Amino acid sequence: MAATEEHCYYCFDVLTSYLEGGKLPEPKFKNDAYPLFVTWNIETHGELHLRGCIGNFNAMALRPGLKEYALASAIQDRRFKPITLREVPRLTCSVSLLTNFEDGKDYLDWEIGTHGIWIEFPMGEKKRTATYLPEVMPEQGWTKTEAIDSLLRKGGYHGPITEDVRRSIRLTRYQSSKIQRSYNHYLNAKNN
Repeated sequence: MAATEEHCYYCFDVLTSYLEGGKLPEPKFKNDAYPLFVTWNIETHGELHLRGCIGNFNAMALRPGLKEYALASAIQDRRFKPITLREVPRLTCSVSLLTNFEDGKDYLDWEIGTHGIWIEFPMGEKKRTATYLPEVMPEQGWTKTEAIDSLLRKGGYHGPITEDVRRSIRLTRYQSSKIQRSYNHYLNAKNN
């Protein structure tokens, strides 16, 4: 199954009903299970900027999964203040359904523009994890090594990044079906 505009519109329904205190309409799309991410971007001076992104690698039924992560990414992403009703008209929502998970042979066993990457690495007694969706590396213009190093930092690694540190990574690559729709698209769909 591919991500559809209805998935994005439902995320807008979830967010607006939460912020306005209204009734959430029942979605009409299938309730198949996927790992998923919901990303909110906000338009500022003609450019989109990240406003929240949270997801889950465990397959979830789409209706409760999108409901949970539309709100979590809007109001619980610790990198940002919660989204306000005033910001909603400038938002764009992206839904990513994750598929084709494969273990990488090493930290370089993936393709920029094709794969998202999830890494697990030792940090003291614990294991830490971090991920980037497939679109992040091309958007940032990163090489594979730059993406890995950034993921290590995102996952909380603060020491020097050496080849030995990179080789300690367990990498999982995956693909994504992603769709993005703006608030204006959402309003047009609701009014037709």
